[in-house]
Amino acid sequence: MNISMYQASVPRFVNMLGNLSRILDKAQAYATQKVFDGAVLADSRLYPDMLPLTSQVQIACDTAKGAVARLAGIDIPVHEDNERTLPELKARIAKTIAFIESVRQDEVDGSEEREIVIRRGDEELRFTGLQFLLGRALPNFYFHVTTAYAILRHNGVAIGKRDYLYNA
Repeated sequence: MNISMYQASVPRFVNMLGNLSRILDKAQAYATQKVFDGAVLADSRLYPDMLPLTSQVQIACDTAKGAVARLAGIDIPVHEDNERTLPELKARIAKTIAFIESVRQDEVDGSEEREIVIRRGDEELRFTGLQFLLGRALPNFYFHVTTAYAILRHNGVAIGKRDYLYNA
């Protein structure tokens, strides 16, 4: 059985980013109900040495758009990391989803053996498309979506597993 690289990536990223956007709606509603600025939640973190919610959402978006672009062999769109509020984070998610949905299935399918090179400073990591998607991109993406969820839940936003897995 062959795997469709498109089906294993694009719909998964779009679905979970949509879930994350709906979770941010609940976070904004919570802030409104409790009468505090939602930016407090955007700046929240689980532990002092961890990244805040804004970074978790930005990295989840970057991972999704980067993975799809690399698998398709196209340029990765650059988004400034300047979001500071929940509505701005939702706009970042919407922009990411729009890009991901613009990539055609025929651009991604067949990328199992495409060489993917990731550069981090002086380090260069090489993967096949399948190794990259299943061993790097998806785990990293889910880590940051889960951490964003945990930050909001830790701060009292009434969300649960159903919110995380909505439409999964």
